[in-house]
Amino acid sequence: MCDTTLLLQAISFAANKHRNQRRKNKECTPYINHPIRVSTSIAEIGGITDVIALAAAVLHDTVEDTETSYEEVKERFGKEIADVVMEVTDNKSLSKVERKKLQIVNAPHKSHAAKLVKLADKLDNLTDLLKETPKGWNQQVIYGYFVWSYKVVEGLRGTNEKLEAALDDIFSQVINFEDGIDVALANYYTLL
Repeated sequence: MCDTTLLLQAISFAANKHRNQRRKNKECTPYINHPIRVSTSIAEIGGITDVIALAAAVLHDTVEDTETSYEEVKERFGKEIADVVMEVTDNKSLSKVERKKLQIVNAPHKSHAAKLVKLADKLDNLTDLLKETPKGWNQQVIYGYFVWSYKVVEGLRGTNEKLEAALDDIFSQVINFEDGIDVALANYYTLL
């Protein structure tokens, strides 16, 4: 199967899996827009053409947020893509705080492709947060999310200069580094 076909099949698969999901924004946009934008950011901003990273980006939330199993992704798209998807999948049996902490701890140990997906995922989520507040969020939660994302990205550094620069631009617009981000991070965990 050629790279283009594989990527298009991943988009179709993810669109079907996320078909009834919506983002938590005011417009309740279709969820599939997010994984497509994550993959697009890897290609357009990051300059990456590796189909493993691009397909894994499109599929990155299927196991975590839909009734999709690792085995199903592996059968359809191969072990390498399925493994990347699993690297960026949170264990939903853990508490939200524990999942957030593990993303920070595990970020430096991910494969290159998984780091690309995480960088682009954070970039898309933060870009959305700059535009509007999700339902049920307040400014404290938003600020905490930015600080937590910064800490995750710290562990992904050295992966892709362009994606990291785009994230740094966003962080510089929101985070007050003089206030101490560790305190802000601890406060964020209490809000979850």
